Amino acid sequence: MLTYNLENRGNTTLYEFLYTSIKNDIVEGKIIAYEKLPSKRTLADHLKISTVTVENAYMQLLVEGYIYSVEKKGYYVSKLQKNFFHQGMDRGKVPINTPKKQDCFMDFKANSINAENFPFSVWSKLTREVLNEKNAQLLQKMPFNGIEELRHVIAEYLYRFRGMVVSQDQIVIGAGTEYLYNLLIQFFGKDIILGVENPGYSKISEIYKANDVACEYISLDQHGLSISDLEKSKSNIIHISPAHHFPTGIVMPIQRRQEILNWANEQENRYIIEDDYDSEFRFTGRPIQTLQSIDENEKVIYINTFTKSIAPTIRISYMVLPPHLMESFRKKLGFYSCTVSSFEQYTLARFMEKGYFERHINRMRNFYKSQRDLILKEINESALGKKVKVLEKDAGLHFILDVNTRRTDLEIMEMAREKGIEISCLSEYYMGSKEDLRHRIIINYSSIDGKKVREAVNQLLCIIE
Repeated sequence: MLTYNLENRGNTTLYEFLYTSIKNDIVEGKIIAYEKLPSKRTLADHLKISTVTVENAYMQLLVEGYIYSVEKKGYYVSKLQKNFFHQGMDRGKVPINTPKKQDCFMDFKANSINAENFPFSVWSKLTREVLNEKNAQLLQKMPFNGIEELRHVIAEYLYRFRGMVVSQDQIVIGAGTEYLYNLLIQFFGKDIILGVENPGYSKISEIYKANDVACEYISLDQHGLSISDLEKSKSNIIHISPAHHFPTGIVMPIQRRQEILNWANEQENRYIIEDDYDSEFRFTGRPIQTLQSIDENEKVIYINTFTKSIAPTIRISYMVLPPHLMESFRKKLGFYSCTVSSFEQYTLARFMEKGYFERHINRMRNFYKSQRDLILKEINESALGKKVKVLEKDAGLHFILDVNTRRTDLEIMEMAREKGIEISCLSEYYMGSKEDLRHRIIINYSSIDGKKVREAVNQLLCIIE
């Protein structure tokens, strides 16, 4: 029976401590592959804790791929690759939209925030503080990779909330992820062959191809990027979103992450660009472990942005380069000036340092969850609920409706637009023909008007019938 001293967990919640303890035992081989775990009730009784706590821990292990479930039998330990982890290892984009009509009744494509949710009062207060206290620094030349204060708080944030141990000197600040993609192209050169997810966020490949970089489209399976297709490709750098893939919502399990890291380790010139898209807005369990945090051979380049977590108009993104690449990057591209003003960087640094960013994320997570629950409630209570299957409802700020209809995706989108509803379909994001992606509507709920949801659901029902 699994036994852990729960009194030594410190400030860690019960379920997180239990999750970490079981995960460590799996990684270290104390719990062997295919071994059956105790039932939730049995383990709860043994540890004198609630079954909900055990369930939450099991669910986190399940979604990360450390365990798997067998219907009516229970939970079993997944097989991990040997010698992958070392002791002490434990120290988640907006589609290109056409301009929407002025008379749009409901927009399920837009990926923005409501003005009422932006912390204007806090931001203006911090702005005044920066102007009053940093007037001399605001006129000084910045380091090429951004001001030290912001890089420092980002490194601390990544450690506390994403389990990443990085130095502030590994971080490069830039005006949006697109700018950072361009920097990486200049750094690696145009002779690289870059693998991108298919289906995937189309702007990524468009940026690379606009810079004359060869792209290969690598298909996905139920666990994310297909390792067999990756090995068949000529790619030496891949761009992936393992914590939350857009648009499918797939969370890559630990076994697939190991396989992809092993692929990168096979050749010296192979690297992984980890785009941690939408990682802050996971509604169940703890944040998914980053690929960077289990990378032992400096193969992962981590990229994230504040445009989604705070506002699209705050064009501040960052990447974390492995130490050996950072040294080369500094020598090759250190002559560039940072593209984000020091004024904005100092303001964001204070926003994070004083805890406002964490509180904002928590508030927005609750808001987005209520938006999602409202739409799901209206769908389930209407006739539409009998004609659709909801997929990946915990996938961040969107979910997918698998629709039972004879209409084509193009017909669905055109009919919806005629009724003032903007939607996109999963098939739009796939290069090539993919039958099993048809009739899957992407419902983005980040900026919807809750008062119009019921009517919008009824209109969707009329469209697919």
